[in-house]
Amino acid sequence: MKPDQKGHLHPITQIIRAIYPVFQELGFEIADGPELEDEFHNFDALNIPKDHPARDMQDTFWIKQNGKMKMNDGAGEKNMLGERSVLRTHTSSVQIRFMENNKPPIRIVVPGKVYRNEATDATHEAQFHQLEALYVDENVTLAHLKGVLEMMFKHIFGDDVVIRFRPSFFSFTEPSVEVDMQWKGKWLEMGGAGLVHPNVLRAAGIDPTIYQGFAFGFGLDRVAMLRFGIDDIRYLYTGDLRLVDQF
Repeated sequence: MKPDQKGHLHPITQIIRAIYPVFQELGFEIADGPELEDEFHNFDALNIPKDHPARDMQDTFWIKQNGKMKMNDGAGEKNMLGERSVLRTHTSSVQIRFMENNKPPIRIVVPGKVYRNEATDATHEAQFHQLEALYVDENVTLAHLKGVLEMMFKHIFGDDVVIRFRPSFFSFTEPSVEVDMQWKGKWLEMGGAGLVHPNVLRAAGIDPTIYQGFAFGFGLDRVAMLRFGIDDIRYLYTGDLRLVDQF
């Protein structure tokens, strides 16, 4: 690289850096966790049933284990014996790990890579980026959730952005909603959200009779594609500097 040339941040990195000030202003901190997860934190603690289709090979990269494996959960290494491991299918596992080691009130955002065993095309990749948020405190409602989401999307896409909630179902939230954003005259699905299911709070050692919470997650890749006019998600992962140099 010539002395007068500067490198460029990847579009995903730019989106993360653009989003975080919103949450920082609201008192959230960034949390991180392992991409190689155990079955408990990726599924069980999130109230996902043993027979849920998300656990199938069609959706999940299962990792074969021979004997003993070490996993770092952010609080030090521990041995994992007899546990099946996965490449995490969502960053929600970090929420469980954080709640296990911290008492409410909890305010975290979790950006990171996740993995799904699916065919790739212009809008789907086997590896992509998510950003999730978790807020646990007393008297948390859907109104708090919508207020935070509106603030975030307006910060990214402008003050004219309109979002809506549609009823949905996720094992780890109740009630659950899909979050849509109006974009160029159409409604686009941006992610899922809801109030944290009491079983999830219990699994992490938090009393759901005292505390409630909201959580939401969405794909950073989709946000980057909309923000920068990128029409194929695969461009984000080719390593082609001609793409990065445009931003």
